[in-house]
Amino acid sequence: MYAQNQILNKRDLAKDIVSFDIFSPVIAQKAKAGQFVVIRIDNKGERIPLTIADSDKEKGVINLTILKRGKSTNLLSQLNTGQSIMDIVGPLGRPSEIENFGNVIVIGGGVGIAPTYPIIKALKLKDNYVISILGAKSKDGLIFENEIKAYSDEFYICSDDGTCGFKGFVSEFLIKYLNDSKTKNFKINRVIAIGPALMMKTVCEITKNYEIKTIVSLNPIMVDGTGMCGSCRVEVGGNTKFACVDGPEFDGHLVDFNLLISRLNIYCQEENIALKKFMENHKCKMNI
Repeated sequence: MYAQNQILNKRDLAKDIVSFDIFSPVIAQKAKAGQFVVIRIDNKGERIPLTIADSDKEKGVINLTILKRGKSTNLLSQLNTGQSIMDIVGPLGRPSEIENFGNVIVIGGGVGIAPTYPIIKALKLKDNYVISILGAKSKDGLIFENEIKAYSDEFYICSDDGTCGFKGFVSEFLIKYLNDSKTKNFKINRVIAIGPALMMKTVCEITKNYEIKTIVSLNPIMVDGTGMCGSCRVEVGGNTKFACVDGPEFDGHLVDFNLLISRLNIYCQEENIALKKFMENHKCKMNI
């Protein structure tokens, strides 16, 4: 029998992107598309939110796929198969709205591709016609291609440098696709976008012109994940919402992205200092 929160499998999916299969049977039993967990690596670690990229109820396993960006995600990436994460709380947040909408475009950018997978799978199981668009800086940055393609009616890849698929941003491809769809009288009923805040903002600006409802998954700074601290507050439709309990998914046309991006940058200096100290300390340990 595995230990609670034990890492059963670890994979390097792309540069700085690591995927973990973790034994967490209670969370796996209840997790739904769009939900997340808050983890703490050890008793000195910060609490960080991570969207569940996949779950298996029978095996009691959840998948967390991370981008090595700050101190905590770099520390997490150093854990190996057989080791355990101290705390995993969840599933948290409201599940994705999954219905038979019709023709749905799902866009994933960077590590944001991973959390689109359970949404795409759930949409397909509800008999939607699913158009998946994945974007990365280059071919080496793409993840979950085979898994997502298996549940997609149409599947497209975009890369900034043109090393695979469409050369350019997902937003550029989206404009082209929507224009072609309009010409063909092919109605898009909904768009879902998950990725960097600027990418989601651009996608929403585009779809607003086409009057297509667009859902985004927000990633503000978060601490407790239960609505108590208020650090994850976002402005949606002129009202303050907490991403942890009211979201993380919202109507993208109502989100104040400028405020979101501003709040995401609040602690950049402190985060960079913490990461620098961590990397220097880790380098010293490696040299001992």
